[in-house]
Amino acid sequence: MFERRLVHHIDWLMIAAILVLCGVGVAMIASTTGPADPRALTQIYAIALGLGAAAICLRIDYRTLTDGSHLIYLALLALLLYVLFFGTVVSGARRWIDLGFYRLQPSEFARLALTLMLAKFFDESRRGNPTGTDLVIAGLITGLPMLLIVRQPDLGTAVTLVPVLLGVAYLAGLRIRVVGAMLLVAVLAAPVVWRFALQDYQKTRISTFLDPAQDARGAGYQQIQAQITVGSGGLWGKGFRQGTQGQLRFLPVAHNDFIFSVLAEEQGLVGVLLVLALYLFVIVRSVETARLAKDRLGAFIVVGILASFTFQVVYNVTMSAGLAPVKGLTLPLMSYGGSSVIATLAGFGLIVNVRMRRFTN
Repeated sequence: MFERRLVHHIDWLMIAAILVLCGVGVAMIASTTGPADPRALTQIYAIALGLGAAAICLRIDYRTLTDGSHLIYLALLALLLYVLFFGTVVSGARRWIDLGFYRLQPSEFARLALTLMLAKFFDESRRGNPTGTDLVIAGLITGLPMLLIVRQPDLGTAVTLVPVLLGVAYLAGLRIRVVGAMLLVAVLAAPVVWRFALQDYQKTRISTFLDPAQDARGAGYQQIQAQITVGSGGLWGKGFRQGTQGQLRFLPVAHNDFIFSVLAEEQGLVGVLLVLALYLFVIVRSVETARLAKDRLGAFIVVGILASFTFQVVYNVTMSAGLAPVKGLTLPLMSYGGSSVIATLAGFGLIVNVRMRRFTN
């Protein structure tokens, strides 16, 4: 049950920062797509649905949600399996379920389902530092949705599940030397992954990241144009809908993967710093929420959601600046994408839930 007194403990400052980021995102989408394009309006509808999802996640006690986390996790796996066989194909990828009025992307909700499942698993395992068996089980829990998402194919979204596992496991007591050993194994396995796991287009993205000029009109085009877009904004930017790269469509998918580049061009360094300050505020506030959580379970939930969110923000910003390979990772809260916005807002509903209930029994 939702107690009225809990309203006084809602983190309104973080909610305000999140809404401002959503508003900036809508403005940038409207700028790149034009007044006649419906995508900005669609984004507003998605934000409204996301706020509804956040309200539901806020109203239900997070401990009740984690009690049913296995059902949520199984429902996610069922949706991902459905997508593999019956999903809608767009640009060669099968990632969506067409509901008629809305196109659902289940993989965007994998981070929430995985966070709740891992939080429950590590909370019930009260043996101090996670054992090898614990890590293997947690790895399997993470690996199942990852494998299904990779098969879509959507390697970018699949990778965002890794920070969830590492964040929750670290808070549960995973030692730094174990993390170091895992990174060493990843480095040693890189040649095998390159040879047998990566598709040709993924190898091309990595090689063109190291030298975009080798295929300036092909695989390196996006990275070159993103760097030009970011650099052309200067200190104050060119103004709303005054950018050349975004407006003249030199920058592909500017409303989605490269929304940050459009922000840099139109609002300049000042606009970029303000938006990064808002993201930093949300991240710091969430870290404080994890610290204030009344139990391990709440802290696990916050860290799992926050780890993936922070990874997405950092990767998208560095990708837009040409410091990371181009990958289909959206900028949370700002990039166009209904499922992404809804899942992100629902996640922050859980974070506010944990902070709000820190005084309850």
